[in-house]
Amino acid sequence: MLKGKKIAIGITGSIAAYKIPLLVRLLKKEGAEVQILLTDVAKDFITPLTLSVLAGNPVLSESFDKKTGSWNSHVELANQADLYLIAPLSANSMAKMSHGIADNLVLTTYLAAKCPVFFAPAMDLDMYKHPTTQENIKLLQLHGNHLISPNEGELASGLCGAGRMEEPEIIFEIIKNFFKKKTQLSNKKILITAGPTYEAIDPVRFIGNHSSGLMGYAIAEELANRGANVELISGPTSLSVFSPRISKTDVVSAKDMFDVCINKFPECDIAVMSAAVADYTPEKTESNKIKKKTDDFLLKLKATKDILAQLGKQKKDNQLLIGFALETENELDNAKKKLKNKNLDFIVLNSLTDKGAGFKHKTNKISIIDNKGNISDFTLKDKKRVAIDIVDKIDELF
Repeated sequence: MLKGKKIAIGITGSIAAYKIPLLVRLLKKEGAEVQILLTDVAKDFITPLTLSVLAGNPVLSESFDKKTGSWNSHVELANQADLYLIAPLSANSMAKMSHGIADNLVLTTYLAAKCPVFFAPAMDLDMYKHPTTQENIKLLQLHGNHLISPNEGELASGLCGAGRMEEPEIIFEIIKNFFKKKTQLSNKKILITAGPTYEAIDPVRFIGNHSSGLMGYAIAEELANRGANVELISGPTSLSVFSPRISKTDVVSAKDMFDVCINKFPECDIAVMSAAVADYTPEKTESNKIKKKTDDFLLKLKATKDILAQLGKQKKDNQLLIGFALETENELDNAKKKLKNKNLDFIVLNSLTDKGAGFKHKTNKISIIDNKGNISDFTLKDKKRVAIDIVDKIDELF
């Protein structure tokens, strides 16, 4: 699974650095190519010579090597890597990493990385529990990085609790499983919709909803991380895409989204319809701003074309179609009806009655119902983690 994969490992200043040699041996035995980067403080915990011998490559810690006169380009290091693991990640380096401070080769390479980035925190109990550390972890995940959570156990200080870096054998399995999942969707063409639609009333006003697009964008990034080629059709949002595997088309109205989806769906293996598309649109859009003349104003609406239903009619046997249901009452019954009526392979249900779920939150709580009647319930999670659960289900069915 790892043969020929180029794994970069950034080591920062933590006693847990002593675990990295075993991880390097495991990666090398599996056929991976390993390039190690060290911060200056990391050298106090592990010697470059030990790591260099195990990795079979010179260990790098400076952008400019004064002894050899050579330049170690962080851009080239980032571009060459299939995966970048920063382990152990100290509280200090995490704070820099989460706020874009790049004062060493480990961090400049991180900022230049387009490949998936995993980070494994290691620090004392109180440092790990500190609100700033917890906020930094959330920031790194929000930026699309993969957390390898620390364990609870005996720490170097003698205290016992969270902050102990995950064991190298487990980190090795996490990396292997990541590439295994990535292989299954490699080069598959996947259509995703995200965000709201705006239905124009006049040049100034529109009918819309509170969708931020966070869920759809998170799914797009996760699919891209696993090697898929993603066609993202986005309503108006302030979000950006990071992966070069994502091709983004911006739309405004339900009609715009309908036209693009109908055009692109026949060439796709999978479609994930996570956008909050308006069910109704003004029957007439005024060319000039409507002036306030009376206390009452009647706006006549007409139904929009149902994108999901139309794709369900067009779907071939070798295609997967996934829908979303945001409900406020009779959640499960309504989701099941939508699943059946629109010929979906599975539907993702979330309820506005669940605290922290739905629009505008960075978290979500979902249930997945498939067309065989299986129901999987998930706890409240960061939307990046929710995206992993959804893509895992796509993996399973595909």
